[in-house]
Formats: sequence, C-alpha cells, structure tokens
Amino acid sequence: MDKKWMIKRLKNVKFKNPVMIEGLPGMGNVGKITIDFIIESLKASKVFEISSFSFPNCIFVNNKGIAELPKVEIFHKAIKGKDLFLVSGDMQPVSEEGCYEFCDRLLDLFEEYKGKEIITLGGIGLEEMPKSPKVYCAGTNKKIIAEYINQGIKDAEGVVGPVIGVSGLLVGLAKIRKMKAVVLLVETLGMPTYLGIKEARELIKVLNKQLKLGLNMKELNKEVKIIENEVNEKLRGFIAHEESKIKTKKEFTNYIG
Repeated sequence: MDKKWMIKRLKNVKFKNPVMIEGLPGMGNVGKITIDFIIESLKASKVFEISSFSFPNCIFVNNKGIAELPKVEIFHKAIKGKDLFLVSGDMQPVSEEGCYEFCDRLLDLFEEYKGKEIITLGGIGLEEMPKSPKVYCAGTNKKIIAEYINQGIKDAEGVVGPVIGVSGLLVGLAKIRKMKAVVLLVETLGMPTYLGIKEARELIKVLNKQLKLGLNMKELNKEVKIIENEVNEKLRGFIAHEESKIKTKKEFTNYIG
C-alpha cells in the first residue's frame, strides 16, 4: 500500500465533461463553506476518499466520539451538459512538497475522466471586515478570465500577492497540462478562525450563475449555518494554528488557499 497517498474509490461513476471545483480550508474558510453548501444542496454523492501521511498529524473526533484521520473527499453530481467533480476536505497538506504531490495526484485522477476545466476557491485576507466583499479571478489564459470579468468579477492582477496552497497550485499545475483553470478569490477578514459566511455567499452566486447550478439561494443562510457549526467543531483549532503564521499588511494583500 502506498501510505503516502491512499485513494479509496467508493463507487464507480462515469463523468461526462467534468468540471472540478475545489474548496479546502483556508483564509476565511470561504472555499470550504462554498463547496460544502454546493455538495449539500445538490445532494452530490461521494466517490473518493483521499488520506495521506502528508496531511496534518492529528485526528478529528466526530459527534459520536469516533476518531477520524484527516481526509479529502471527492463528490460527483451530474448537471445539464456536464458533471461536477467536487473536492472538499478537512485540511490541506502541511508541507510545500506535500501540496505539490497532492495537486499532482488530484490532476492525475481528474485526467482519468478526461477533465479539462478547473475552478478553485479561496479568500483574500484583509485587515478589516469588508462591507461588500469583491470577487477577483486569475486563470490559465485570457479567455477564461474574460468569462468571469463579463460577469462583473474583477481581474486579480495587481491586487493579490502569491496565491498559496492548493487553490493556487492547482491552477499553476493545470496550466502545464494545458487545462482550463481559474481561481476565484473573495475579500474576507484575515483573522485566524474567522468564518467568511457572507463572503462565501458571493462565491456561491458566481458559481450558480456561471455553471447554471440551479441553487436555491433562499436556503443559503440555513444551510450555511449548519456548515458553520460543523467547521467550528472540526477545524477551528487546526485553522487557528495554521493561519496564525500568516500576517496581513495594508500595502500587500496576502492570500492562503
């Protein structure tokens, strides 16, 4: 068994024109909140679980008192004209090498299903709470960036610093493989343990319109509250430890995916 990367297939699914959407814990947890809302709302089915010795050296205790190792989960949902390849999870790899390896394995798996389009999600950490969070984008080519700018999304050029973590690296590695990829970044408070609920709402609106997901936005507040409680219970300690390493400065906007 390859203990470094253990990929467990839970069911056989045929993906048609798959689009990957990745949302792992990071700044404001906006990506995590967004992806979990989509999974819950669309009743997506889980098809893969990924565990690894490159994930944090900890366990999570669920609401039944059962210990669980950190894992990343991949869900499937067929929508009109395409299938969604939804990536959620408890955390990100802790090392730079582990992050590269994880993203590479994830792209290998996505390519098995002829996947060519990727959307990653994250937050731009600010020193103050944004009253009206703006969404920015960066991508592998001008064409995909234009698709989102036409929606009113702003170009990230000159606004953000390095996009750290899985959300950034997936886009960079996708470009090498000649895949179409974009990262959507929403302004959020750059404070450890902060949960960007209203910021995630902006990402959900963009994805709902771009991919025609048919999400019921009226259910958003109720569903997001449930997700918020789950994140609070499971991730707050780990996120606080990781994000305390990040310092946000006025003259240079930092981001962690």
